[in-house]
Amino acid sequence: MPLAPPADAAQPTRLRFSVLGPLAGEAAGRPLALGPLKQRLVLAVLLSRANTVVPVELLTDAVWPEEPPRTARKNLQVYVSTLRALLGREDEPGRLLHSGGGYLLKVGEPELDVLHFRALARAGRAAADGGALAPAARLLRQALDLWQGPPLADLRCSPAVEAEAERLEARCLGVHEDWAETELELGNAAAVAEELAELAERHPLRERLQAARMNALHLSGRQAEALAVYDTHRQLLARELGLEPSPALTALYRSLLARGRARPVGAARPAQGAGPGGSLLPADTVDFAGRSDELRDLLDALGNGGGRVAVLSGPAGIGKTALAVRAGHLLADRFPDGRLLVRLRTEDGLPRPVTEVLAELAALTGQSEHGPADPAQAAALWRASLAGRRMLLILDDAPGEAVVRELLPGFGPSAAVVTSRSQLAGLASVHRVNVPFFDRTEALELLGRIVGPGRIGTDRSAAGRIVEACGLLPLAVRVSGTRLAVLRHLPLGEYAARLADPAAALDELVAGDVAVRSRLDSGWRDLTDQGRLALGRLAALPLSLLFTLPEAATALGRPERVALRTLEALADTGAVTSPVGEVTAHAALYALPRLTQLHAREQAGITEGDLA
Repeated sequence: MPLAPPADAAQPTRLRFSVLGPLAGEAAGRPLALGPLKQRLVLAVLLSRANTVVPVELLTDAVWPEEPPRTARKNLQVYVSTLRALLGREDEPGRLLHSGGGYLLKVGEPELDVLHFRALARAGRAAADGGALAPAARLLRQALDLWQGPPLADLRCSPAVEAEAERLEARCLGVHEDWAETELELGNAAAVAEELAELAERHPLRERLQAARMNALHLSGRQAEALAVYDTHRQLLARELGLEPSPALTALYRSLLARGRARPVGAARPAQGAGPGGSLLPADTVDFAGRSDELRDLLDALGNGGGRVAVLSGPAGIGKTALAVRAGHLLADRFPDGRLLVRLRTEDGLPRPVTEVLAELAALTGQSEHGPADPAQAAALWRASLAGRRMLLILDDAPGEAVVRELLPGFGPSAAVVTSRSQLAGLASVHRVNVPFFDRTEALELLGRIVGPGRIGTDRSAAGRIVEACGLLPLAVRVSGTRLAVLRHLPLGEYAARLADPAAALDELVAGDVAVRSRLDSGWRDLTDQGRLALGRLAALPLSLLFTLPEAATALGRPERVALRTLEALADTGAVTSPVGEVTAHAALYALPRLTQLHAREQAGITEGDLA
């Protein structure tokens, strides 16, 4: 791809380089052969830090990210010498210098796209500060148009180059935000909404970007989508970082919500948050894997008419919410009055008061948040508001039947999906979907989507051991994939060995602030005292091996009929499973999921010495 010339260049420069995309160079209009991979890595780092001294250590890390050879310094000198000769053929000598323990590459603004990008961005910001909005928008647009794709996309095998590329991308995002805000002031909301759609989804944690998108959608008349951006961002922050949106973003959300409610006197009130065609669902999981049977079952149950309630049950981390959200996105045309999700527990796993949930639902659907003080009256008003609407309601992580009954549509065409760790047996006339553990193929599919099928293919046996050590629990597989994606140079076999160690497995299943142990902690707290005592005793059985009812009775110290009731109670929470899929007197074999068993041993204080 030929390099884009600077927008204000009067005549072509003899030497030009590009890092805002694949690394490329040309001299006098003809492409330069930049040499082998290691030499291009050196050039990429020098160009990323043009006109500054780059330490030899940084260049060494870029070329040999693991263990540099003893000849590393000599090899680096060879690459620099070759680059110096390459540059010298078409340019003056002294461009690539050794200085102060590193190397400095002299490049002028017309010769390097990133320098020209920075100059245009500075000029655009200065114009905006001076009130010249139209010239500012034009200059910022010219800066963004210099980008030809992800920076240094062909060299991100090197962590050092990856870091430089991420730094460049952060600068680009800042300019995108400047451009969007300037265009919004000029009244070009529709163009901003269209351009920011994909960018905001790729960078969901950038609040300024999300704010610009919310404003653009609102000013384009897409109120429900604007509010949905905030809700998705809020849920992501809580789930991934344990944080709330900034006060500024929250204030913007409330402002948009208030403006959306304003209407002529006597006009019918629309459902603002989940208005016609609207959605307040989290974004769909891009690497969703497996669950074809369960998804088909759920779509059939909800897509054949309104008034249906489906209960998705399974232990924490099994993927109930992801399945419900996927179904919600696929059923958009069946529920034109909106689809929304509300969580029934706090981030700590404690049940939320029903009055708090009702207030949130009222806000999301454009009703007054200050309803009746009596919870029963508020719930009745909520159910009445659904009459005649075709809305899909996802009640996520229900702690029990009582709160669900208050929130379910009473009659009419609306439908609901309830996710819960227990089977909510007290709910009548519902369609039940048990969400099982992954099979091995599904687990490997998810792991491959996160870390890349090529990496899985290098050691498929180790990948299989990883998902087995995760107990085929989707959350654990996802955390393992995320961890491997970050630790790019960790061999699959080594990570599989870490997970295979019962004393270390739960410590390894952590990615950022997402920890499998914390989810298991929440499930443990849900059990009764008797349930925790029983699970601790069963956890002393051999790890990950099937056991019979008589063996369970012996471990529990109870008669078989009592042991069976205990197993059934634990099965309702997902702590006990059976190969036949149902724990009854007819089930010959039972099992504890591997991670549940390890966690129960930890909670019960069972050590390896106790099991010897």
